[in-house]
Amino acid sequence: MRRVYATTLALVTALSVVSMQAAQQAGAAAPQAGAAAPQADASRKVAGGGITAAGWKGKVDAAEATKGATINDSKFAQQGAELRINNGPAAIYWRPADTASGSYTVSATFTEPKYMSSNDHPHPYGVFIGGQDLDTEKASLLYCTPYGNGTFIVRGFGPATFTPGTGGRRPVANEAVKKAETGGSVTQEVAWVVTPDKADCKINGTVVASFPKADLVGAGKLTSLDGIAGIRVAHNVDVNVTNFKVTK
Repeated sequence: MRRVYATTLALVTALSVVSMQAAQQAGAAAPQAGAAAPQADASRKVAGGGITAAGWKGKVDAAEATKGATINDSKFAQQGAELRINNGPAAIYWRPADTASGSYTVSATFTEPKYMSSNDHPHPYGVFIGGQDLDTEKASLLYCTPYGNGTFIVRGFGPATFTPGTGGRRPVANEAVKKAETGGSVTQEVAWVVTPDKADCKINGTVVASFPKADLVGAGKLTSLDGIAGIRVAHNVDVNVTNFKVTK
């Protein structure tokens, strides 16, 4: 009887150990809901960083700032008619005089001299509108930014990050967005065309997304389509900008 009991106890113990190991392995393979996601690639620090282009200001994203990043970790300089940006942390750049209201267009031409020169996957850049309180932690704005792989994304900073329309947090493919070969050059013309009732994102002359004002302004979104316009660049990107302008 004792021998049977001992054998049974040993079997139960063995099964318990196996079950525990399986549970641990499953937990490692599939993190519980709410667990932190894998970290994205780290933002670099560009040597000789800072803003030297006259009249321009900049600010890193709030998420970058919490990691200790500053705008001096990127380089924003003017050479002739070209703005040359070697971005470390994701950031916005603007001139306080570039304030627009009512009906207006914000446009610029962006060129990556060497596609993905500072990263191993595409990162976007483009223009933003509706900038308010840009020097503060309550900054709000809406940007349209293409990638060099034929996709683009529209995203806003309000009380929280928001994505109007159906694209969500993922970039959307569009034939108007140019594709580059790795190591090659790619140029994108980006614009916001704003009226009192809507805002259209245009890339290379084509409207790739159009939003009624109600989708952009309101609780948790922009306070207005009026405001400062500027440039938005993701982290670890080398891009040159020409013809940035705000027109009525």
